[in-house]
Amino acid sequence: MASLPGPESRDVEEMIRHLKWSPAEKQIARKALELALDREFRNVIRRAKDMAGNMEQPTDLWDLEHYLTESRKRIDRTYDYRYSVLTDVFGRLIREGRLSEKELHSSSWSAARLSAPNRRFEGRSRL
Repeated sequence: MASLPGPESRDVEEMIRHLKWSPAEKQIARKALELALDREFRNVIRRAKDMAGNMEQPTDLWDLEHYLTESRKRIDRTYDYRYSVLTDVFGRLIREGRLSEKELHSSSWSAARLSAPNRRFEGRSRL
């Protein structure tokens, strides 16, 4: 199980950012993030194909380019694999329906990592 900084650090967010991830937790986290990212890419590809298939005017081409650029930026912002922010990333993905808790709990990974730092965002979207 991950270890937290000493009791001198009382700030929950600070504690979460300094969690020590075990090799098993890192592997599970990587698989879960890749699963959600793969779904995201499939959705972007599907929509891009639809847009490309319905092009009739030159402006449709720029609409597609804009969609792809904005999708790339959103994906880059959302799928951050730095351990210091990974609990926030998973909380957001679950809240937005891009990942399920069941997918994260497919192994012995602790839900406690997700609950504390993300309670503050309940009912709000960060996008």
